[in-house]
Amino acid sequence: MQLKTLILPIMLTLPLMGCGLVYKIDIPQGNYIEAKQVDQLRRGMSQEQVRFLLGNPMSLDSFNHERWVYLYYFKPGRGEVEQKQLVLEFNNGALMSVGGDYPAPINFDQGL
Repeated sequence: MQLKTLILPIMLTLPLMGCGLVYKIDIPQGNYIEAKQVDQLRRGMSQEQVRFLLGNPMSLDSFNHERWVYLYYFKPGRGEVEQKQLVLEFNNGALMSVGGDYPAPINFDQGL
């Protein structure tokens, strides 16, 4: 009796798995940063201003507190994995450079 109660659900779900009808969840991790947020960055911004604009960085370099790394990883249920990285360099608490997968804003060098 127990064998029949196990076999029947398995036999009914196997065809559904082959058809792709099984739901797979999207898995976002890290800091989701939009291009419009990066466009607001300016040379000379303080770390507090950057933190207010972008949130806390995903990774802080333990040997260099003047380098912040924002990481974003998105694995959809179906499709390609998306990874993005934004690296900010500070000098004495003031933003000096923007790097990674996001281009530096056009007005970045205008300062505050």
